[in-house]
Amino acid sequence: MGEKLGLLALFWFMLCGFGVARFVVEKNSLRVSSPNSLKGVYECAIGNFGVPQYGGTMVGIVTYPKANQKACKSFDDVDISFKSKPGALPTFLLVDRGDCFFTLKAWNAQKGGAAAILVADDRIEPLITMDTPEEENADADYLQNITIPSALISKSLGDSIKKVISKGEMVNINLDWSEALPHPDERVEYEFWTNSNDECGPKCDSQIEFLKSFKGAAQILEKNGYTQFTPHYITWYCPEAFILSKQCKSQCINHGRYCAPDPEQDFSRGYDGKDVVVQNLREVCFFKVANESGKPWLWWDYVADFAIRCPMKEKKYTEDCSNQVIQSLGADIKEIKKCVGDTTADVDNPLLKAEQDAQIGKGSRGDVTILPTLVINNRQYRGKLDKVAVLKAICAGFEETTEPAICLSEDIETNECLSNNGGCWQDKATNITACKDTFRGRVCECPVVQGVKFVGDGYTHCEASGALHCEINNGGCWKKTQEGRTYSACVDDSKGCKCPPGFKGDGVNTCEDVDECKEKLACQCPSCKCKNTWGSHECSCSGGLLYMQENDICISKYL
Repeated sequence: MGEKLGLLALFWFMLCGFGVARFVVEKNSLRVSSPNSLKGVYECAIGNFGVPQYGGTMVGIVTYPKANQKACKSFDDVDISFKSKPGALPTFLLVDRGDCFFTLKAWNAQKGGAAAILVADDRIEPLITMDTPEEENADADYLQNITIPSALISKSLGDSIKKVISKGEMVNINLDWSEALPHPDERVEYEFWTNSNDECGPKCDSQIEFLKSFKGAAQILEKNGYTQFTPHYITWYCPEAFILSKQCKSQCINHGRYCAPDPEQDFSRGYDGKDVVVQNLREVCFFKVANESGKPWLWWDYVADFAIRCPMKEKKYTEDCSNQVIQSLGADIKEIKKCVGDTTADVDNPLLKAEQDAQIGKGSRGDVTILPTLVINNRQYRGKLDKVAVLKAICAGFEETTEPAICLSEDIETNECLSNNGGCWQDKATNITACKDTFRGRVCECPVVQGVKFVGDGYTHCEASGALHCEINNGGCWKKTQEGRTYSACVDDSKGCKCPPGFKGDGVNTCEDVDECKEKLACQCPSCKCKNTWGSHECSCSGGLLYMQENDICISKYL
C-alpha cells in the first residue's frame, strides 16, 4: 500500500511539474431569437465529446423535460421522445447538471431523439469544459457513439429558459460554431498531441483508429500545401528528489528529464514508461527527418504502420520492429538514430526539451495536459476524435471560399438536405433541388444542371434560364404529345412559359386547344370548310375551289 501511495505521489509531482496548468475553455455563441425577454447572444462551453458543427450553425426549439430532468436514465423509461416531426425544427434538450457523467446525459438525449443537448450549470461559476469520464469509467460502449453536439450554459441562463418554458412560451435558439475556430488565411495549421502507448484502454484504441482512418485525408491536405501539420508528444520530468528512485529509473530517460507513466500501470510486468518515451522520441525524429526531406506526411504512415505491426500485446513494441517500419517507408534510419541520441546520458535532448516547452499554452491555447489533444489554428478542438468530425473542424479553419476540394466532398457533408429537403426549393418530377449540403451547413441555392442555370431565391422558386433551359424538364413549362404531334410552351430564347399558337392557358400547367372553327378565327369565306384539329385546323373549299390561306378565300384552280 505504501509503495502505491508513493507512486501516486511521484506522478502527482510529475504531472504538476510545470506549475499550475492554464486551461482554456473553448466556447461558441448561443443566440436566443425568441421570446423577446431572452433575446440575445450568450456564451456556452463546447463539450469534449459528440460532434460540434464546426463552421456551421444549428437552429432548434428548446425542450425541458417534465421527468428525468438530469437525463441520467433513458427517456424510454419515462415514455418521452424528442424526435422532430417532418418539417419541424430540431429539438434542443435542456437538462440539469449533476448525478451522472455529462456523456451519459448526452447519450440519453441522443437516444431520445434530441438534436443537441444543453446542460444548465447548477452553480454560479465560470463555464467549464464537459469532458469524458476518467479511464476507469471510460469503457462504456456509448462514448464513441455520441454524435449530437453538446454545450454547458450558465445557471442564470438555464433558470431563465426554464422559467419561460414553464409559462408555455417557445424558446428558439441558434447554436453558432462559425467562429469557434479562427480562419485567418488560405492555410490551416494544426497539431496533434499523441502517444505511442497502445495499452491505455479505450482512449488509446480510439486514438489508433483515428490515426489510421484520418491518414489519407491528412496526407492529401499536406501534400497539396493546404495544411501545416505538426505532431507533438507529452513528457514530464521527474522531481530531483526522486531521480535515483526505482520508479523514475523505469519511467524516465536522460536522467529523469523525460518521463511517461507505466503503460499497464503495473511496474512489475510488461513495458516501462521509458520504453514509451523512447518510441515517442523515435516518432518525433521520424517527423523531423521526413519534414527535412520534404515529405512530412510520411509520419502518418509510420505511426499507423507501427501501431499495426508493433503492438505491446504481441511483445513487438521494440526498436527492431520500429526499424523495420522505418526501412519499409524508405526513411533515413541513420539520421533518425542520430536524432534519438543516447537516452541514458545525463544531458538534454533538444527535441524533447522543445516538446516540453510547447506544452505550455500561448495566446488563446491553454496548456496541453490531456492526451490526445488536437489544436487547430491555435485553438483546442473539442469533440469526438473522428475522421469526419476532425476534417470538418479543419475545413472550418480555412478562410471562406479558399477551402480545398476535400472539404466539399461527400466525406464530410452532413446530409441536412435529406430532411424536408433542407427547406429549399425542389422539383420532385426531375429530382432537381436547390439544397446544397456543405461542411458549413446547408445552403438554398438555385443549381446549374447540364449547363443550364436556374435562377430564383432558392427557397420557394428556381427557374431554368438561358438558351438551353428547355432541355431541363422543358423549362418547367407545359408539354404534351397527341395525335402524333408534340407541342411545348417553352421557347429556348425567351423567359417564362407561353402556350404555342393554337392553344391557350397559363403555359405552366395547362394549354388547351383553341377551336378556330367554333370561335371563327379561320376559314370564314363563304365557300370555306373548317375542320378543327389538336393544336391547329384544316381549311378546304367546296366545288373544287382552291383555298388561299394568306387571304382566307377560295379561288378557282383555273384563272
